[in-house]
This record gives sequence, structure tokens and C-alpha cells, in this order.
Amino acid sequence: MALFRVTTSRINETSKLFPQLTAVLRQLSDASTDLKAVLAAKIPKEQERIKSFRKSHGSTKVGEVTIDMMYGGMRGIKGLVCETSVLDADEGIRFRGFTIPECQKMLPKAPGGEEPLPEGLFWLLITGDVPNNNQVKALSKEWAERAALPAHVVTLLNNMPNTVHPMSQLSAAVTVLNSESKFAKAYASGVHKSKYWEYIYEDSMDLIAKLPVVAATIYRNTFKDGSGIGAIDTSKDWSYNFTSMLGYDDPQFIELMRLYLTIHSDHEGGNVSAHTVHLVGSALSDPYISFAAGLNGLAGPLHGLANQEVLIWLEKLRTQLGDKATESQLKDFIWKTLKSGQVVPGYGHAVLRKTDPRYTCQREFAMKHLPNDPLFQLVSSIYKVVPPILLETGKVKNPWPNVDAHSGVLLQYYGLKEMNYYTVLFGVSRALGVLASLVWDRALGLPIERPKSMSTDGLMKALKA
Repeated sequence: MALFRVTTSRINETSKLFPQLTAVLRQLSDASTDLKAVLAAKIPKEQERIKSFRKSHGSTKVGEVTIDMMYGGMRGIKGLVCETSVLDADEGIRFRGFTIPECQKMLPKAPGGEEPLPEGLFWLLITGDVPNNNQVKALSKEWAERAALPAHVVTLLNNMPNTVHPMSQLSAAVTVLNSESKFAKAYASGVHKSKYWEYIYEDSMDLIAKLPVVAATIYRNTFKDGSGIGAIDTSKDWSYNFTSMLGYDDPQFIELMRLYLTIHSDHEGGNVSAHTVHLVGSALSDPYISFAAGLNGLAGPLHGLANQEVLIWLEKLRTQLGDKATESQLKDFIWKTLKSGQVVPGYGHAVLRKTDPRYTCQREFAMKHLPNDPLFQLVSSIYKVVPPILLETGKVKNPWPNVDAHSGVLLQYYGLKEMNYYTVLFGVSRALGVLASLVWDRALGLPIERPKSMSTDGLMKALKA
């Protein structure tokens, strides 16, 4: 306790010189392993902070809307609040203010592990606190204990034809899981709105716990022999159990899954999957239905399906040029792709104006564990030649690779070659961010989302006026 008193007494002195360290010191002060209790203590303070902020600055303008923004998919419009993460065009994603490299260093790891545990990131996303090892261990155990599926969901999955896309199976199973929704039952019973967040929290914890079981069942039924996924080990972490249920036991692959499930979890609030969960949840739909809607958005080729598109393009390139393509051959192939009206998949981003940090951390993982893999070497060669070509076209604001340019290559190396399944992995990860946000949506009492739309004639008339 004496050491703690000395440390906290120095916080104000160091705050001006070391603001990031100060934030960490403040956030590490609560040692409770009860996540719900930690959250319950934070919510009233945050409610009051936002209430005061809105009262003082509610009429302040934060930007303007142009005609191009309205026709261009609302790109660039500042119209959402997302507490869990913010995407900076130049820095990339920050989870509660921390970059991916910072999270890799400070978040707890499995014994002997190198990559952060997704449980730790979830704790950070939902509380803003950097968790300790005991807190993450407690969360791993709680998710393992909540993981069992109801019989009707198991029956649904086992009777699903393997011709149904894995994402459709995942969406269907999550939708049907809403029979277990504690929020839906509480709402029907007339619970006060101040308690909504507690039931959303319970549903979210149940859903995150059950997702690996659902996803692994889909994988075994669709691509393997349909044999059982085995039992959950309550002494192991979320990623370990998920990888084991998929049928993989390579320690390096387990580490990769810990990294993958961490970095794909959240990308602020405006992407299709996150915004969809927020939008559907604003109608007070339960977390199961809200997340299923987000999964349907994630399944699109312009969102979560993009890593599959990258691999298809890479295989086409390898078929034509082989694994030893020269730089000149790669440039010719890329120019032919662009001149045919196609894009180079995995390059460019709606917000980012630099190499995606999620790409970078996966590249670093590959350089450490599979530097001689032909497909990784091909991706590295493409990384050198594509950005200059895209800049030369004069049409691309961001010529740098995004996360999809790399993730599929790593999964292929470790034997998970079924590309149709990759978006399911993305979906399991994305639950961490969007459900943490959904809990806060209800804690803050955010209303149903209903932006105003206009017709083209109306816009023209308004401009003339």
C-alpha cells in the first residue's frame, strides 16, 4: 500500500511530462476481477461527464456536410460517437487511446505467450482500463463457463447443409440464440431503462462466450468430418479453446489467433458492421439480433470478405507468374489489373492514409515465424511495387495495404485454407468491439438513430434558395 500511495502521489507531478504513463497509472489502480462491478462503478461517472459536456457544448458545430458526402456514402461526416476506438488517418487505429504496438506490449499474455489475449483487449475496450493478469484470467474462466449452446442451436447447426455459406450459418445461429436473451425478457417484463445496460452486458458476455463454439461447429460440419468439437477447458484462454475446437494445436497458430482476434476486434463506429450493430441496437433490439445484422454487413466483399478476394487475386497471379516473379513481371500484372477496370485487392482504405497497423503487425509476425514461405514472400514483393503504381495513377488517396492484404496468407500457412471461413473468424473477433460499444450505448441512454435524408430535387431546391 505504501508503494501505491507514493505512486499515486506522483501522478499529478508527472502528468504534464508523461501523459500516456499517467493514463496507465490511473487505469491500473482497480484490481477487482469482477468486470461487471468495475463497469457499474464507471457508468455513473461517465453519464455525468457526458451530461455536463452536452449541457455546455450541445449546440457547438463539429463539421459541415457537403453534397459529395451525402452521395458518397456519408464518408467523412462526423455523426457518430464511439468510445472504444478511434481511427486516425495517419496513425491508424487506437483502442481506448492505445496503438496496436502499445497493446501488444502492455496487455496480458498467456503463460509463455507473445501476443496479447483478446480478453485483455475486451476489458480495455469496455472499461478504458488496462487489465492485469488476474482480471484477464477471470474473464477467460467466465467466458468458458458461459460457452454452452442450447440444444436447439446445436440441432440447427448440425442440420444446416454444408452448401450454406459459413457466414450465413453464423448469422442464423446468432439470430436463433436470441431465445436466450436476458435483455429481451427483462424489457418484456418492464424493467427500468436505467437497468438496460446490465442485461445488454449479460447478453454480450454470453454471446462472446458462445461464438467460438458456434464458429467451430460450423467449421467442423462444413469443411471436416462433422465430428464433435470437444470440451471447453476452463483453465485455458478464449483463443486457445477456439483454436482447439477448430482442430488445431500448433502453439504458433494459437498465438496467431490471439493476435488475429485482438486486432480485428474494433475499427471505430462508422464501418459497416459496427455501425449496423449500433443502428439496430438503437431500436432496442437485443444483442443477438443486433450482432447478427452486423454479421450480414461484414459478409460483404467490400468489408469482411475482402481477405478472401485478396487470396483469389494472389492465386491468379501465382498461376500466371509462379512464385519467382520478377519485379518487372509484377508491375506488368498490376498495371493489367488496373487497366482492366479492377482494383488491387487489399490496398486502400476509406479512412487510412498510411499502411494499416494491422497489416504491419501481421507482417512482423510472418517475418518472425514464416520468413521463407513463398506466399508471404510474394506479398512482400507486392508491398514494394503496388503503392508507387497506385500513386502514379493519380486516382488513389491511399496506396498502402490494409489488414486484408495479409491476414489470409498467415491462415493459409498454418493449414486453415478454407477461404469461405475467414470472415467467420473476423466476425468472432468483431464481437468484442461492437458489443462493448453496445453496452455503453444503453448505459448512456443513446436514442434510436434516425438521420434526416433528402431527395436530389430537394437538395437542388435548397441550394437555389
